[in-house]
Amino acid sequence: MSNKLYVGNLSYQSDEDSLRELFSQYGTVTSVRIITDRETRRSKGFAFVEMESPEEASAVLSALDGADLDGRQLKVREAIEKERPSRF
Repeated sequence: MSNKLYVGNLSYQSDEDSLRELFSQYGTVTSVRIITDRETRRSKGFAFVEMESPEEASAVLSALDGADLDGRQLKVREAIEKERPSRF
């Protein structure tokens, strides 16, 4: 398991601070990034949270998948790294 988690089904009212606070109950959060629309800057309803270790990420996944945040049931999964096209 990697340290990076995908968090889906976020409320548009959720912010990075509330995610950091929730996830930090299970370990050290190294980064939180809510994905936003480039033009409107409104949340797209998902985020990526990176934990300090794979063990902490696993604990978060077990504890928070399906948990309620701001009236929405979170979907927490291991993030899948997108392959970037080669520049050659």
